[in-house]
Formats: sequence, C-alpha cells, structure tokens
Amino acid sequence: MSAVDRTSQTGSAGGEFDGIRAVVTGGAAGIGAAIVTALLRRGAAVVSLDRTTDGVPEGALGVVGDLRDDAAVRAAVAQAADHLGGIDVLVNNAGIGARGTVEESTDEDWLRVLDVNVLGIARATRAALPHLRASAHAAVVNTCSIAAWAGLPDRAVYATSKGAVQALTLAMAADHVGDGIRVNCVNPGTVDTQMARGHIASAADPAAELAAMEARQATGRMVTPDEVAHAVCYLASPLATSTTGTALAVDGGMHGLRLRGAAASQRG
Repeated sequence: MSAVDRTSQTGSAGGEFDGIRAVVTGGAAGIGAAIVTALLRRGAAVVSLDRTTDGVPEGALGVVGDLRDDAAVRAAVAQAADHLGGIDVLVNNAGIGARGTVEESTDEDWLRVLDVNVLGIARATRAALPHLRASAHAAVVNTCSIAAWAGLPDRAVYATSKGAVQALTLAMAADHVGDGIRVNCVNPGTVDTQMARGHIASAADPAAELAAMEARQATGRMVTPDEVAHAVCYLASPLATSTTGTALAVDGGMHGLRLRGAAASQRG
C-alpha cells in the first residue's frame, strides 16, 4: 500500500497538507503521537522515527531509530524517504527530560540530555537535508520549550538543552533560507502528557504538584498535546511560506503574561 493510500484511510477530507510527506521524531507517544495524528488528519503522509513502533498512530509508518546514533538516524531517514517518496517536513520532536540544579547534575546527565535534545536534532536534520532541498514545500519544526526563555527551578540541564534548541532553530533558519527550507520551533508550556502525570504521581504531594503545574500557565491549566500539534501544523504548513526563524509559544500565557489579583482569580 502506498503512502498516499495510507493517508486516505485517516478520514482526511483533503486540505493544505495533501501530498506533503512528513517525518516526526518521537512520534510513538505523547506530543509526538499527537503531531503525527494531526498531520495525518490534514492529509499528510507520515513516518514516525522513534525507538519503538509501539504506539505509532494508525495510518503512519513506524521506523525504529536511535537519535544518539548517527548511522542509525541516517538509515531510518533513508527508509522514511524511500517509503514516502521524499521528505517535505521534518518535525524534530523527540527529547528527554532531566531534573536538578547545576550543582546536582553530573557530567553524565549533561552529556545524555544534550546528546538527545540537541545533537539528535542535528543528526536528523543533517540526514534529511538532501530530501528537504529537493522539496517545493520544505519545513523543519523543532519542539523547544518554555524553559528556553523562562527560568524554571530544578531544570538546569533541560533548560540549557532547550535554550540550545531555540538558538539552533535560528541558526538553521539563517543557513537554509537560501535552500528554500523554513525552520521554526514551538515552545510549549507544561504539557499534560503521560510523562508529566508520572512526575505528578511520584511527588510527595501529588495534588499540590498538579496545582503548581496548572498554576504556572496563566490559563490555569496544562497545555494539551493536541494544542502543541496544531501549532506544529501551522509552522509546517505550505501556507506559512513567510514564517521562518520563529519561536511560537503554546504555553497558556506563561511566558508573556503576568496576572495578579482579580485577573488571576478569574482565569480558566
């Protein structure tokens, strides 16, 4: 069955992503799976590149690859391009978290997180560039974080990695605008994923931890994976041809708003 035939089974009525071929790293769970689903629904043909195929949304092909291994990434991207007939969109979504201050974090913590969150983007993009250059609708979207531009406690390593992702996004946008490749990132706030719920459940006071996570957003609730996926689709869309070098906040106002008094009590 061809990629086009697979896409027709998702229930898409057609639209701006018809004929678009996308690769999503970390597409088997959480935000990544939501991105895969959103792209499929909009008419794209999609490949998930992850460490597992378990959980990949129906209608997408799952390809196994470890972002820490350059040879494995190149092989996985080549397999995806062969299946799709090319690559128009690369969503660098895969990433890992880490807790701790700069004092508490070990060299191993730094190397592990930077290897996946930053070098993983470099490896996947490097492998996809020949295919993106051949596309008339080339776009790269990186999943960044509120941690790139707001200081969060106990997140030294993670925040550093996401600050690097935002800087890398701008550098890549500048380097490849002449190739016709748009590069942007989406900066979510606290997203309601299985990972976040696991963190909440493991806290000394889960109810208090949930309340704190919700209160960080000006809207008074966590961001949903579907909301992040919608933003990714905008940045990846062939209609967004003048959007490049942009960091798009999807954070319930966490970065830009400062509420107090009655305004804070009325949110949500």
